[in-house]
Amino acid sequence: MTRAYDNWERLMAAVVKKLQLWELFHQHSRSPSICSQESESSDPSGFSSSQRLRVTCRRPEDVKEKETASTVEGSIHMSPRTFTFRELSAATDNFRPDLILGEGGFGRLYKGRLKGTQQIVAVKQIDENRGQGNRVFLVEVLMLSTLHHPNMVNLIGYCADGDHRLLVHEYMPFGSLDDRLHDLSTEKPPLDWNTRMKVAAGVAKCLAYLHDAAKPPIIHRNVKSSNILLGEGYHPKLSHFGLAKLGPTGGKTHVSTRVMGTPGYCAPEYAMTGQLSVKADVYSYGVVLLEMLTGRRAIDNSRAIEETNLVAWASPLFKEPRKLVQMADPMLQGRYPIRGLTQALGIAATCLLTDPDARPSMADVATAINYIVSHNSSPETASTRV
Repeated sequence: MTRAYDNWERLMAAVVKKLQLWELFHQHSRSPSICSQESESSDPSGFSSSQRLRVTCRRPEDVKEKETASTVEGSIHMSPRTFTFRELSAATDNFRPDLILGEGGFGRLYKGRLKGTQQIVAVKQIDENRGQGNRVFLVEVLMLSTLHHPNMVNLIGYCADGDHRLLVHEYMPFGSLDDRLHDLSTEKPPLDWNTRMKVAAGVAKCLAYLHDAAKPPIIHRNVKSSNILLGEGYHPKLSHFGLAKLGPTGGKTHVSTRVMGTPGYCAPEYAMTGQLSVKADVYSYGVVLLEMLTGRRAIDNSRAIEETNLVAWASPLFKEPRKLVQMADPMLQGRYPIRGLTQALGIAATCLLTDPDARPSMADVATAINYIVSHNSSPETASTRV
């Protein structure tokens, strides 16, 4: 169904009620920290009282295939459940330090086990002392409750007990893409070519779904390798939707907002002007794809100054076809198809173009990556092809 809303409050009330989250909103509606009016430039969600919104809540199975939405066969999406702080404290053994899976800009992520069901989960504890924590919490709950895609992390539930704000996600056993690419101290083998392309394809499909199937489009605004989680069979899922923002509508090309994101992944036009469009996600995806192809970090201060920034290092090499093979991650040990590598680097280069209008759509990127996957599934040793 499609309905129009004049302001943030009416949108919140309708969506929260639909998702049976009204108890959360009603319980905390009197809290100044949640309901205080902020300017659009300081609102990370994109829901502002000055903006007329038309929100379409569509299941992936209702979206045409060309919009790249799909569902996991046999899966059923349930409304997220509410947890008490005591329940999640018990699940994480009182937030035991050795259960920390990672730490981000808004809090820590713990591994936990729910009492009763014994289900292993990931519990994100949002630090109430960090700015925008309440809005990040609400936006992530709404996004992950309304939108569903096989390459989006599943929200199991949430806790809004007093001042506590926690999110409960499915547990992803292989950690983040960042860890698997760059943490070479582990005993796990490096990701092979086919796995990297599988991850690239899954993330591209998810972003295409956010941009094309959601009305208005959703801009993730925080696409990076540490926010791509790997499940069984290295199935990739995009996570951390707390900074997501509604994209432009009514023929507009962008929305203006405060700059949020991570250095090295942030699109240059957004970083310099605050003008945000779906093409900012395309740029960030290009950085992640380049990470997977080269094995280098987006920003690596341990390297020489001219190689610190991945995009700055790669840009001149894109113009020299004979040097493209030299960009490949040494951990691949030459086991990749030359044609597939050059095609993937070409996709990354177009995603990273300075002019956002010249960048491809994520739907086109997903199609191109799928072509590489289907036509280059048997890696050859590079040395035999040079």
